[in-house]
Amino acid sequence: MKRIDFENGTVTENILSAALPMLAAQILSLLYNIVDRIYIGRIPNIGTTALGAVGLCFPLIMIITACSNLFGSGGAPLFSINRGKGDKEQANRILNTSFSMVCASALLLMGTGLLFAKPLLILFGASKNALTFARPYMMLYLLGTLPSMIATGMNPFINAQGYSTTGMFSVAIGAIANILLDPLFIFTFHLGVNGAAAATVLSQILSALFVFHFLRRKAEIKVRLLRKNELSSCIPLAKSIISLGTSGFIMQLANSLVSICCNHVLSVTGGDVYVSVMTIVSSVRQMVETPIYAITEGSSPIISYNYGALRPARVKKAGITMALMALVYTGLMWSVIILAPEYLISVFSSDTALSADAVPALKLYFAAFIFMDLQYIGQTVFKSLNKRKQAIFFSLLRKVFIVVPLTYLLPYTFHMGTDGVFLAEPVSNVIGGSLCFITMLFTVLPELNRMENQ
Repeated sequence: MKRIDFENGTVTENILSAALPMLAAQILSLLYNIVDRIYIGRIPNIGTTALGAVGLCFPLIMIITACSNLFGSGGAPLFSINRGKGDKEQANRILNTSFSMVCASALLLMGTGLLFAKPLLILFGASKNALTFARPYMMLYLLGTLPSMIATGMNPFINAQGYSTTGMFSVAIGAIANILLDPLFIFTFHLGVNGAAAATVLSQILSALFVFHFLRRKAEIKVRLLRKNELSSCIPLAKSIISLGTSGFIMQLANSLVSICCNHVLSVTGGDVYVSVMTIVSSVRQMVETPIYAITEGSSPIISYNYGALRPARVKKAGITMALMALVYTGLMWSVIILAPEYLISVFSSDTALSADAVPALKLYFAAFIFMDLQYIGQTVFKSLNKRKQAIFFSLLRKVFIVVPLTYLLPYTFHMGTDGVFLAEPVSNVIGGSLCFITMLFTVLPELNRMENQ
């Protein structure tokens, strides 16, 4: 079984070896929800309405993903740092603690969501008509919370051990299953929106089974649930994992908060059709951001491992390589968004009236997309080097302190209507992304230089 050696070989080769399978995995993972929307948008007579209704479930889906990232993205860098130090026992404790927290939080989220599904959807901005489609979809989706969180939250530990190709396969299994089951359940069995949710849940179960089997039986460092007598001794580790993972958690949670705010404002200023527009814009964003996420997350274990092994030169080279790859990709993708937005929108809807509203919204939303890279690069470096305070602060800054206020100020105070909602994102990218990147340069580089001179 091929495995990446983070200690040897060139940094560029290591990053590409980790990032390319992760890119394939992330593209396939994206298909879980994207394929749902593509098919749902084409259901005869109700496609546009159903698409907007499913978009109202995004905040809850983001919360589930946020909790997965809290333990996965929080535990994996600490796991890699300890592997770099040669402390496999501590790495194993981190793995088991993360897994136990993933399982416990999944059960709690599922129970809470099932109990409060209707009031949550109303909070997210669902109208009475939208609830008809959104509530059954959400209820079914929630049944797959545990497998979804195991698949997403534990995959970083497969990649952190150098098994990036295996990490890709774990996602591919579920994504391919979803692609095959979606049309079968939606159209052949005439289950509509509910069929899309059922297909996603079954696919997540397959992914979770693969991830657990690999980490339990085949990985170098194997996973298991914590025993009762280990709980008290692992509390400090749990705190460290949560503390480091809080930045990723806040980013996802903030995305959920922004989604709720946007849906509320858009439903007032533009009606249900603009909730559907935002669903398309969010879907396009997920598509184009996926490679950036793969590049940065693929670089993270290399940065963490070499930082733990006291190799600052390799840490710096990994950071530079990551930044260049992300910037080149984003420049190319940004050109496509600005020059051919209709093509991207047509993936999700064939409704010409909806497309006419979505094109200007998409161009506004992505006006400063390249500045998003600065946020990704800075956040990844902070998280990989266990710089918790900086990672958490900049997660809050861009989304909570900039985007949310602007989502209300621009449409209402400055009378920009729906345009103001979509313009809040690029403004936050410029301000938040720039501050995050500059702070990273002025705090991390001096530390790495001191390590080199010791």
